[in-house]
Amino acid sequence: MFTTMNNKFARFVDASDAGKLLLRLTFGILVLFHGYAKTQNGVGWIAGLLQTHGLPGFIAYGAYIGEIVAPIMIIVGFLTRLAGLVFAFNLLVATLLVGLDHFFKVTEVGAWALETEALYFFGGLAIMLIGPGKYAIMKN
Repeated sequence: MFTTMNNKFARFVDASDAGKLLLRLTFGILVLFHGYAKTQNGVGWIAGLLQTHGLPGFIAYGAYIGEIVAPIMIIVGFLTRLAGLVFAFNLLVATLLVGLDHFFKVTEVGAWALETEALYFFGGLAIMLIGPGKYAIMKN
């Protein structure tokens, strides 16, 4: 009985390409807000953080690639796997710069303090692994 019901439901919702599009749009659009903020406020504060870690400040301009270029590529489905990797790497660097002190912390509502960063990071990896689907400029 449950198997039959599950099979009928699976056929009803079998739209993996639409799911890939939804995933791409969700992650791409949400990170674009961060990129927009960088266009309005600059990346000078990121350059300062990098320099305190002994890294050259010009690397901060990579935030524009990770938070504007890569999300747009993900949204339209152009070199999606590469863009997903860049997207995830951007989140990893951001977390290493500003979030490591929160690694073992839990918020007052019981959430991991880095769950948003983890969600974006693993979302980028998932996009890299599953690819764009058929609703994209480049199908693979």
